[in-house]
Amino acid sequence: MQGQTETISFDGREIRLTTGRYAPQAGGSVMVECGDTAVLVTATQSGGREGIDFLPLICDYEERLYAAGRIPGSFMRREGRPPERGTLTARLIDRPMRPLFPSWMRDDIQIVATCLSLDERVPADVLAVTGASMATLLAGIPFQGPMAAVRVGLLGDDFVLNPSYREIERGDLDLVVAGTPDGVVMVEAGANQLSEQDVIEAIDFGYEAVCELIKAQQAILKSSGVEQLKPEEPNEEETLPNYLEKNCSKSIGEVLKQFEQTKAERDEKLDAIKNEITETIESLKEDHAVRKAIAKNSKLLANSFKALTKKLMREQILKEGKRVDGRQLDEVRKIDAAAGVLPRRVHGSGLFQRGLTQVLSTATLGTPSDAQEMDDLNPNTEKTYLHHYNFPPFSVGETRPMRSPGRREIGHGALAERAIIPVLPAKDTFPYVLRVVSEVLSSNGSTSMGSVCGSTLALMDAGVPLKAPVSGAAMGLIKEGDEVKILTDIQGIEDFLGDMDFKVAGTEKGITALQMDMKITGLSVEIIADSINQARPARLHILEKMLEAIDTPRETLSPHAPRLLSFRIDPELIGTVIGPGGRTIKGITERTNTKIDIEDGGIVTIASHDGAAAEEAQRIIEGLTRKVNEGEVFTGSITRIIPIGAFVEILPGKEGMIHISQLSEARVEKVEDVVKVGDEVTVRVREIDNRGRINLTLRGVPQHGEDSHPEPTPTPVAPLN
Repeated sequence: MQGQTETISFDGREIRLTTGRYAPQAGGSVMVECGDTAVLVTATQSGGREGIDFLPLICDYEERLYAAGRIPGSFMRREGRPPERGTLTARLIDRPMRPLFPSWMRDDIQIVATCLSLDERVPADVLAVTGASMATLLAGIPFQGPMAAVRVGLLGDDFVLNPSYREIERGDLDLVVAGTPDGVVMVEAGANQLSEQDVIEAIDFGYEAVCELIKAQQAILKSSGVEQLKPEEPNEEETLPNYLEKNCSKSIGEVLKQFEQTKAERDEKLDAIKNEITETIESLKEDHAVRKAIAKNSKLLANSFKALTKKLMREQILKEGKRVDGRQLDEVRKIDAAAGVLPRRVHGSGLFQRGLTQVLSTATLGTPSDAQEMDDLNPNTEKTYLHHYNFPPFSVGETRPMRSPGRREIGHGALAERAIIPVLPAKDTFPYVLRVVSEVLSSNGSTSMGSVCGSTLALMDAGVPLKAPVSGAAMGLIKEGDEVKILTDIQGIEDFLGDMDFKVAGTEKGITALQMDMKITGLSVEIIADSINQARPARLHILEKMLEAIDTPRETLSPHAPRLLSFRIDPELIGTVIGPGGRTIKGITERTNTKIDIEDGGIVTIASHDGAAAEEAQRIIEGLTRKVNEGEVFTGSITRIIPIGAFVEILPGKEGMIHISQLSEARVEKVEDVVKVGDEVTVRVREIDNRGRINLTLRGVPQHGEDSHPEPTPTPVAPLN
């Protein structure tokens, strides 16, 4: 089972690619390792299915919790459906791989990446992306690679290649760059309001490392004797595209030049042209090559018609500089924005519309216990900001079954989530768990960036003190040879027929999130830089329109949102607050009708719709955790009486006992002869025994109406940092 290993070094960190040893029956396989992280990636191809008119590519990322020495926490004690982060990694593999397969391929292809060992210093996702390319090449599948991916972080002023989880968390940038020998093919990033120039330099830095990984894959192929397969596209159906171009180009071109029409009107006219040419072809003689081609593949006409429409639209943009809706290349569609569109029982809401794309976002404020627990390999096990994205069929005028969120919904939600995280308030000043849900009510391109804008409106309407508002725009590209046109704020048809979908989100200060997907085999860093720079004025224009709806966060929260009090106690006293079996904290919550969360570091968060009740719970907890010293004097009420003494609540939730011998200077026969339940007395702490019990005395302590000692000032609780 000896294999071949190729090693590449980056800043003292080695990446090892081992082939020929694992999964011998897969079409191609490679073990990618860095540190103690190991990912096995396989690629397998099977024959195409009848009637398929697309590339049936499946990319799966499988996490095994044994990789981190853990046993799954589910009832079944085994891994179930992929966690959200696993789904996002599968998308990270799919997005740079898909455009590199020939457009005519219809064979089933499956890429499976399995994380077998995890070093928490080395994330596995970018290793899986590079492994997908290597496994596909070894499988002999037609593929325009090699392709590789790296992660770039920013610590201080220095870029870091493939940073650890902790370095990602500490840094101001988390950027994934994937590329081929032709250029960059995918970008995914979260940033802490970085300038456009900083992000461009990071992409350039990452692509240099990508080129080294590409060379390593080429070396393995050469030494293994594997020849990269790049067959030519079958030409047996060439007559149909020629026939359509000859008979439909003029009519399609006329439709595309009617700039004042709506999307529905344009689609209706194009459908009429397609139906007319279909009838014409069906009237041809049976031995006509075009009719024979359609009979062989019923979906061929629709695909060829789309291809011709794409070609004519692209020519119109390249030659005339005109888009299908008449906009200039750098022009943004009409913007409408509103905040507080739903009743205030919804904690916050925002409605954002750009052209025909309309997104309704809502914000909900929760308590720390509402945080999402993440049962996956990532060291970060909790999420306190969640963004969920829904894309119902009516948003595009279609009917289809409503199902649970798919990969697209999860991916778009994660992008909008990443764009907002850098501007959220610090946890110690605003300890709420936040959930934003974006409902796509109408879709005509760039719903993910619409969700970013809607999220900002909803959060500000909810009174969340964002550091800065965030907006986003999607950029497109038409590239033919050396001729390039960059499009601002692409709509649906431009996304479908263009070469790039580049989403850029950020504040006035800088970028917070990027996501670039390609339909071609690569772009130069220079073209990417032009796209990023062209996105800035579009973002700021959109932001200006949003701020007309709401320019600052609401000063007060919704009356239906919980009120939180947060303070710190000594972590060693957490057990005192919780009590045996949780009885103490349960008693406090029942007495005050509040919800209490305590973190391991000693931060206590109290949630209640009644501010006075929350303050009462805080007083009780502070009383429980306040240190009592011998000799201190307190005034409190008698809470209960036993034969040998009486108990006094000297602080909220904290009791001490007066022994019967300490009730008076004279002998006392019965406790009730001196005090009764409910009496207010002033006591001195006589001693604190070795079990922490507080023993009190009335002897020598003046009572109410007598010359009394002043009540001691409570020791202040340390404020949150």
